[in-house]
Amino acid sequence: MFSKSKINEPGHKPDEGKTAAMDAPKSPVGDYKPATPAAPKAKPPASVLSQDLHVTGNIKTTGDIQVEGTVEGDIRAHLLTIGESATIKGEVIADDVVVNGRIVGRVRGLKVRLTATARVEGDIIHKTIAIESGAHFEGSVQRQDDPLNGGRAKPGQQPGQPGAAPAPAAAQQNG
Repeated sequence: MFSKSKINEPGHKPDEGKTAAMDAPKSPVGDYKPATPAAPKAKPPASVLSQDLHVTGNIKTTGDIQVEGTVEGDIRAHLLTIGESATIKGEVIADDVVVNGRIVGRVRGLKVRLTATARVEGDIIHKTIAIESGAHFEGSVQRQDDPLNGGRAKPGQQPGQPGAAPAPAAAQQNG
């Protein structure tokens, strides 16, 4: 009798152990699945437009672009790098813009950097700007807190005032 209960109890415990063992592999598999969604959060590599590519039309992405060829159209991106051999004829809008090549058109960016090999013919609207010695630039430079939103940034900066009033008021305060 004493031995029968020992035989029955271990017989039930290994079954329970097998169930626990079966559950144990499921838990790591379940833990592994949440790691898979983390992979799409990783930043994808920049799209590269090679030197021999000529694009006519607008380009828009939320990612990064490196242009080495020619684009006739507007470009909107998160990080835009204009290579030394690149030529852009159109408006450029990006959070970060690094210009090593040529742009004919307006540049809008939170951070704009013109390297020594840059050639820009157009206005630059920025939050922060860096222009290296040797860069060629023809146009005007204007600082805005939100340069990515076009002309809407000025009224948003000084609400309640007429559109023409903020510029003279700012000039009187600074001058």
